[in-house]
Amino acid sequence: MFSFAHPQYLYLLLLLPLVAALFWLSRRARSRHLQRFGNSKVIGELMPDVSTVKPWVRLVLQLLLLAMVIIILARPRAGASKTTTRVHGIEVMIAMDVSNSMNASTSDNPQDISRLQRSKLILQKLIDRMSNDKVGLVVFAGNAYMQMPMTGDAGAAKLFLNDINTNMVPTQGTAIGEAIAMCRGAFSTSKKSQKAIIVITDGENFEDDAASAAEQAHDQGIQVSVMGVGSKQGAPIPLPEGGYMTDDAGQTVTTFLDETTAQEIADAGHGVYVNGNAPDAVETLYDTLDKLAKSDLATLTYTQRDEQFPIFAWIAVLLLLTCMQLLERRNLWFDKFHIFSNDKRNEAE
Repeated sequence: MFSFAHPQYLYLLLLLPLVAALFWLSRRARSRHLQRFGNSKVIGELMPDVSTVKPWVRLVLQLLLLAMVIIILARPRAGASKTTTRVHGIEVMIAMDVSNSMNASTSDNPQDISRLQRSKLILQKLIDRMSNDKVGLVVFAGNAYMQMPMTGDAGAAKLFLNDINTNMVPTQGTAIGEAIAMCRGAFSTSKKSQKAIIVITDGENFEDDAASAAEQAHDQGIQVSVMGVGSKQGAPIPLPEGGYMTDDAGQTVTTFLDETTAQEIADAGHGVYVNGNAPDAVETLYDTLDKLAKSDLATLTYTQRDEQFPIFAWIAVLLLLTCMQLLERRNLWFDKFHIFSNDKRNEAE
């Protein structure tokens, strides 16, 4: 079966009759201009080497060349073969903390990269390695919200990840338990598919019992791991207008990484705790996910067609070379066969 990848380009073939018509009009105008100089028979004798046929032959070749170029743009294809591929992987939901404390520095230096930015960089690297897995994204502060449902499109996941900021959730707080519960509801109902939740937070949880939520997730066969970001020594929380957040007494608010809470959540979910400042944070998270048994997440069917444009490209090259060699002058050798001339040899345009 013959088809085109971009059939819309074939509409350009409608230009061919227009080009031919313009050429015909130009030849008529040329003929009228020559008649101003005298009788056409006399002028024809003054230009014995001018061919009246070759310009039209050249036009046909040029139109064919243009048609070949248009067909090449449309990408002609022939034949069709179907290939079926099974995708093996796991389902992973990522719960990202977007409370104001995530704007604080990851280290003791207040000018260092923020916890949120470091978390996004680590997740981007992790998603790049999860090529066959399905990924979903939940953001939370005082409440949890679904940012991206489960998808096998890693590129889309990274786009959603780039859009995350601390203004996405109006209610401040750190509802880790609610985020884990929302992640649990986002997985498929397949019992064969292995499932995991990765919580990204600074660990300061004041809203609910996150460890209990992680334990419930484990009871459903879902592994819960936690990546903690921040500094144990604490860091101030920067404000958009400049300066740092203060309490009612006017003192600068310092936010700390609560590794104890983060470790308790990971233990309850039978996952691992990873410090986001560790150089091997991505490797540790990936190795933990990689140990889970892979299952069939999807069956993809591809239809492959053989590209035919090289044939038309070679034809176009031959036509181009022919046009370059074809002059409008009469060829004396061809005159013997009367191909590009006539016996009268007295007509000129």
